[in-house]
Amino acid sequence: MPMPERCSRFAEYRDKVLELFASKGFGQVGMRELATCLGLAPGSLYHHYPSKQHLLLDLIEEFYEELLATLGRVEQKAPAKRERLNSLIRAHLNLHEDMPWHFRLVERDSGCLNDEQQVRVQQLREQYERKLLKMLGVRSRFSEQGMLAAGHAIASLLNSAPTWLTHHPLDETERDELLENMVSGAIERLLAPRRSSEAISLALSIDKTSKKTSAIAAI
Repeated sequence: MPMPERCSRFAEYRDKVLELFASKGFGQVGMRELATCLGLAPGSLYHHYPSKQHLLLDLIEEFYEELLATLGRVEQKAPAKRERLNSLIRAHLNLHEDMPWHFRLVERDSGCLNDEQQVRVQQLREQYERKLLKMLGVRSRFSEQGMLAAGHAIASLLNSAPTWLTHHPLDETERDELLENMVSGAIERLLAPRRSSEAISLALSIDKTSKKTSAIAAI
């Protein structure tokens, strides 16, 4: 289904809408409150967005578009594969600082979309994960299931790592060094498994660990 025309006021007040969703929770925000945030009458907002879900999808699409653009910039600046991992980690740390509400929204509220919209989000995520695997040089020694698990685990690590140390009073340099060492160590081990079964097991373990850490950090 084609997306409705993007509301110009939404572009102008996007950060306010993001903060509203992220702070209150998608389910707690009504169309009338959204319209007020945008300075529109509820009927005018419905003209651009038939539902809250359409607006949420717009934000999530924006998030993945920026992630893919970030991968493209890293690939151009670090053509050698051995340089890409640390560049990818640093780029995701920077992106998390620039788009914190997007990260929170995608992690917490993607499940509020309808089935068709969730298929679209899944397509975007898989496109991003495949690009990650290609950039990092993951080869066919993985089974198909292992490749899917590896891509998902790496993406989960990169996107959740910036929240791990938020409650510790570290300066930016020390925090980034700790995160880069933790994430690069996990990914390097994942990319060099001895057996495909270990690769799948490790990928699933990393994915579970990153989700658990994100949940703890969100408390």
